[in-house]
Amino acid sequence: MDFVLVHGTTQSPASWDRMVKLLTAAGHRAVAVDLLTPRDLPVEGYAQQARDQYDGERPVVVAHSGAGVLLPAIAEALDARAMVWVAAYIPDFAGGRSLRDEVPAAFAPEWVGVDPTADQEKASEFLFHDCDPETEHQAMDTLRLFSPPVLAEHHAEPAPEIPSTVIVPTRDRTLKPEWMREAARERLGVTAIEVDAGHCPHLSRPAELAGLLTRRA
Repeated sequence: MDFVLVHGTTQSPASWDRMVKLLTAAGHRAVAVDLLTPRDLPVEGYAQQARDQYDGERPVVVAHSGAGVLLPAIAEALDARAMVWVAAYIPDFAGGRSLRDEVPAAFAPEWVGVDPTADQEKASEFLFHDCDPETEHQAMDTLRLFSPPVLAEHHAEPAPEIPSTVIVPTRDRTLKPEWMREAARERLGVTAIEVDAGHCPHLSRPAELAGLLTRRA
């Protein structure tokens, strides 16, 4: 099975390195795409970037954090067999609200306005608080800002008819776990799978997450 891994708003594709190794060792193919560009693109432009970096067929597309805004378009562009939302924002397909509109409801107030790429103490507090010291040290090297305006402003089209799995870290300090559970149920019609982790389970719990991906996707 092929997996296309999409980085979030505060990390580079290197954040998926452990997952790539685990999925490859299990006999799968994993491609961590890089969506950072020198210019802002529409959602369809980022979907095309993912297509340019993946040459397989019918992958499972996995998105982390704010990349949830892009997940439906990327999944459609790649003719994905499944979408997996990992600690990810789920768009308001029916109501037409953007991520910016939903900040008060979806995000922990302490997180709003924080730039962890500019402050390693904040990165540790909000992103890597459940990592062991060695993992946290390595995780700091993955910090990178990816915040094109389209992520905050995009108004979602109807959800694609592609099966979804939602993975909610119960100790997330950025997106509210209760909000993610409700969004999974109301917007995608699925019951979220919960993991005992912070916002980056691909770093703190990679083996557990890899197992969930291969069993559920």
